[in-house]
Amino acid sequence: MKTIVILGSTGSIGTSTLDIVDRFPGEFRVAGLTAGSNDEKLEEQIRKFKPRIVALSDASAAARLRQRCAGLSVEILDGQEGLSQVASAPEAELVISAIVGGAGLVPTLAAIRSGKQIALANKEPMVMAGKLMQEEARKHHVRIFPVDSEHSAIFQSLEGHRKEDVRRLILTASGGALWPLTKEELRDVTAERALQHPNWKMGAKITIDSATLMNKGLEVVEARWLFDIPESQIEVMIHRESIIHSLVEYQDRSMIAQLGLPDMRTPISYAMRYPGRLPLDLPSLELTEIAKLTFCKPDHDRFPCLGLGYESLRIGGTMPATMNAANEIAVDAFLKGGIRFTDIVKIIRSTMDVHSLKDVDTLEEALEADRWAREKAESLVSALAR
Repeated sequence: MKTIVILGSTGSIGTSTLDIVDRFPGEFRVAGLTAGSNDEKLEEQIRKFKPRIVALSDASAAARLRQRCAGLSVEILDGQEGLSQVASAPEAELVISAIVGGAGLVPTLAAIRSGKQIALANKEPMVMAGKLMQEEARKHHVRIFPVDSEHSAIFQSLEGHRKEDVRRLILTASGGALWPLTKEELRDVTAERALQHPNWKMGAKITIDSATLMNKGLEVVEARWLFDIPESQIEVMIHRESIIHSLVEYQDRSMIAQLGLPDMRTPISYAMRYPGRLPLDLPSLELTEIAKLTFCKPDHDRFPCLGLGYESLRIGGTMPATMNAANEIAVDAFLKGGIRFTDIVKIIRSTMDVHSLKDVDTLEEALEADRWAREKAESLVSALAR
């Protein structure tokens, strides 16, 4: 039985992970859970899965939870320190990192430094400090298993092959909810419309990132660090059906791809059970019923956020962390109705343009770039709102 901790247990990835735990009670035991402010959902999870320790980033939510769980045998912590303490729980063997956004960096790095194996579902820590994360993983003999469907597909397609034989990695993208729209139509898109993803059920932030193609820009940065492959060998291809999750092309021009229906429980369970696989009770992929798979190149003119991902990676240093932070602020503002959909890329672009580049050799340097970019992006949001 494998003992696990889930960072971000009340979100989409977290609840899917707990669904797997529930289906395979003899395989996994939950030692710790963390959440942001959803104390009610976390209470349900505590009562069902009985973790020893939990944490909420929101202190007020943690206080409410302590009152309601007073009779239960669970330690309830709060704040960033509390999240890191749960991530470092001594009995944990595997930490599923599923906190949305840059908030996942500190606890994920704490888990790595504690020698925990990592199932990485949130791409932002690797975007913000990929070099540092991998250096710490090597130092502490930690293996990072990708959970994103695209990176899991590449991971599986690389298994048993030599890295020097790889010609390129091809990340597939659904194109999100707004792919058919013109530039003029994109300007007036509402949050409700942008959240209508055709294939995947995801949280609001990642669904908007899918609509802007920033999700793919972040994934390009993540792939560079996860697989130690230069940016020049990482490409993106639009594949609307979300059946081929990504591909690897080798020097002999052969390609290996991983296919499956769009359900995150498949890549989650693979990371949890590696190198084995769990017999999931999911529908089989019937290619004869699908009949046709389509592919096209990304449209950088209508969806320029993808290009910003490549640009931040070429520049390096603190630029990816700056891009990520500005994107988080802009997406949040759009979801709250403060800016237009097309303002998201403007805010990211303007923030990157005035950033003073530095190296990222320490956690503090990544966090300082994140803090600066958030302040700058917030000022830009305020100016647009006026």
